[in-house]
Amino acid sequence: MNLFGMIDQSGDAMQAERMRAEVVAANMANAETTRTPAGVPYRRQHVVFASGRGDGSFASQLGSSLPAGVQLPGPLLNAVPGSLVNSSNVAPGVHIAAVVQDTAPPLKRFDPSHPDSDAEGYVSYPDINPLTEMVDLMGATRAYGLNASAVQAEKSMIASSLEIGK
Repeated sequence: MNLFGMIDQSGDAMQAERMRAEVVAANMANAETTRTPAGVPYRRQHVVFASGRGDGSFASQLGSSLPAGVQLPGPLLNAVPGSLVNSSNVAPGVHIAAVVQDTAPPLKRFDPSHPDSDAEGYVSYPDINPLTEMVDLMGATRAYGLNASAVQAEKSMIASSLEIGK
């Protein structure tokens, strides 16, 4: 894998984590939404990540990043030749497979004066726990920051390699 491929992977991961943070923000903003345009309480959303674009097996990606003629021990990895200078062999990154709604039933609270209360006086609220959302947001923020640091490190490696050539 070349350095530019690593930057692409970090960029893909940063996009995915940004979307994860946006979904968490939407969940927090709608934690008390009892009626959506569809007439039902808001449903918590989750981001589903998927790895790879194309051939994402670990053995093929590791084998494709080795210099020609280098073999690793093990029957699985010995069958995968490759070249380091071939820039088309970039390991796949992460992407968002889907944003799905939570299947948990809404929480029922007794409030007969609320305009969305049912015949028994209960109001359906989204099953959103602020602590869970904050932990998800902290994880997304931390992963985004780590990928940004990786991009900076990759940029400094490229700059150093250009300095060697002078």
